[in-house]
Amino acid sequence: MRVGLTGGIGSGKSTVSALLAERGAVVIDSDLLSREVVEPGTEGLAAVVARFGDGVLDADGRLDRPALGAIVFADDAARRDLEAIVHPLVRARAAELERAAGEDAVVVHDVPLLVETGQTDAYDVVVVVDVPTETQVERLVQQRGMAEVDARARITAQATRERRTGAADHVVDNTGSLEELTQSVDSLWETLTS
Repeated sequence: MRVGLTGGIGSGKSTVSALLAERGAVVIDSDLLSREVVEPGTEGLAAVVARFGDGVLDADGRLDRPALGAIVFADDAARRDLEAIVHPLVRARAAELERAAGEDAVVVHDVPLLVETGQTDAYDVVVVVDVPTETQVERLVQQRGMAEVDARARITAQATRERRTGAADHVVDNTGSLEELTQSVDSLWETLTS
């Protein structure tokens, strides 16, 4: 079974992903893959530097994510250019990992921009982790140390809550405690495996 898992930044999608992995899901994390495909020496990093310049590299020749983020979150065209470079590489790597998981596995693709990139139809089930926008802002400011204006810019760059939840087969509400979230994931896992 192919499960597409998504949620807005700061929604707790990574926590849900980890809980599903604990229950036996094979998790393919697009965020991790997006880092892997732009490691030094990769075609991905070469393409990013060709488009955005050497200013997106740190002193060690690695991608300087904050420098790149400052460019792409302030300019929609630049963000689309970055996505056009990275997304196909991530999808190809995810397909390799899914093939390796085997036919009987519950494969959870943790994809932050699942709805935005029009991939919902590629999955048997779409799961959305959801919290109110103000909760996202609060978490990004408190847990990640972002300035509120930057947190809001990142949230605005993603699909709206309504658009995400409208694409979902299952919505996991993450406004409660970790215990409540765990119970929701247990229920979801039972549904996915029955």
